[in-house]
Amino acid sequence: MPVLYDRLLKLKEMFNSKFGSIPKFYVRAPGRVNIIGEHIDYCGYSVLPMAIEQDVLIAVEPVKTYTLQLANTNPLYPDFSTSANNIQIDKTKALWHNYFLCGLKGIQEHFGLSNLTGMNCLVDGNIPPSSGLSSSSALVCCAGLVTLTVLGRNLSKVELAEICAKSERYIGTEGGGMDQSISFLAEEGTAKLIEFSPLRATDVKLPSGAVFVIANSCVEMNKAATSHFNIRVMECRLAAKLLAKYKNLQWDNVLRLEEVQAKLGISLEEMLLVTEDALHPEPYNPEEICRCLGISLEELRTQILSPNTQGVLIFKLYQRAKHVYSEAARVLQFKKICEEAPENMVQLLGELMNQSHMSCQDMYECSCPELDQLVDICRKFGAQGSRLTGAGWGGCTVSIVPADKLPSFLANVHKAYYQRSDGSLAPEKQSLFATKPGGGALVFLEA
Repeated sequence: MPVLYDRLLKLKEMFNSKFGSIPKFYVRAPGRVNIIGEHIDYCGYSVLPMAIEQDVLIAVEPVKTYTLQLANTNPLYPDFSTSANNIQIDKTKALWHNYFLCGLKGIQEHFGLSNLTGMNCLVDGNIPPSSGLSSSSALVCCAGLVTLTVLGRNLSKVELAEICAKSERYIGTEGGGMDQSISFLAEEGTAKLIEFSPLRATDVKLPSGAVFVIANSCVEMNKAATSHFNIRVMECRLAAKLLAKYKNLQWDNVLRLEEVQAKLGISLEEMLLVTEDALHPEPYNPEEICRCLGISLEELRTQILSPNTQGVLIFKLYQRAKHVYSEAARVLQFKKICEEAPENMVQLLGELMNQSHMSCQDMYECSCPELDQLVDICRKFGAQGSRLTGAGWGGCTVSIVPADKLPSFLANVHKAYYQRSDGSLAPEKQSLFATKPGGGALVFLEA
């Protein structure tokens, strides 16, 4: 904690010079790395993340006016101020302050409040942005906890996670809730199996003989600014509807692939076989989807597709469903191996991570050349398994590395990926670090 304490003191000084007063309290919310279970939380399936030490910190002073003033220690993020009673979130622009407003608005609406007190907030973060380590969700969660604390209200961690997961959608991202859940429910020293509907978290003890290493590809991907992510959400929704129809289920209110499995009462392995029978590998166009479901193009557009996917002309339903059902099975296998702790557990866990990356690459198509290169380098220099983590299309990889190989692994990966002869990677973007499971969101009363 000494590093955190130093940051709090520095934040206190900066707050004083910015606002001419002292913060009343501070809130911290961590980023996360998803060890396995990519793009399946919004399909209703369990995931296996852990919180990392990097976080968002906010220094807060409630004020008598109804003005919300936001400032950031990073000069790249401009100051912002607005009336606390008239929160507007512009979905068309992925501006940093909008993520704060999501958390604030979520708490405000949960309690049905029209009048909110004003506050001065100074935000500090050391999670690399657009890296797939949840910097944006950490800011939403932090803002939610800030607002709750200013109001003097109480909510459980599960309620906070659910409110923040829902409120992040104000920015236009159809996420599934993993990032907010681990930010609140994380505990030091353990990863978590996060399950949904109802939301719950179970400890998963990671192998003591291995270390998880995060490496940033230095390709930025902003989830809210790209349609890739929302198209995948929609492809999974359409696949769920076609699978339900094929099995003569009531398909119109089915939204997630997990619901189809639950209604059929069969295993994930059997769902993969149903997918083989029901869907074809060739992409579907909107007309074919309408024929399969017996609906008009107008109904497809207005009742099923989200506004930002209405112009999409091809949907790869077979590939997306295959990824989701196989990845959901890998999460459960990962947890089982951690519990049984066989002699070769690091190798077995590594194999699952490698299979996960291959599925993200080939079936979900959410990788990119730099991530694939980085994964190959990590495996070459001693990782038992390596995969992209976060939404993909850039961001980070996570690798499982035997503890005794860590120093040589870090040195070799640094040399092979980051010390490029063309000097194309700016030093501040270089992120290569071993991590261990950190704790969840907290309120500090003084620094």
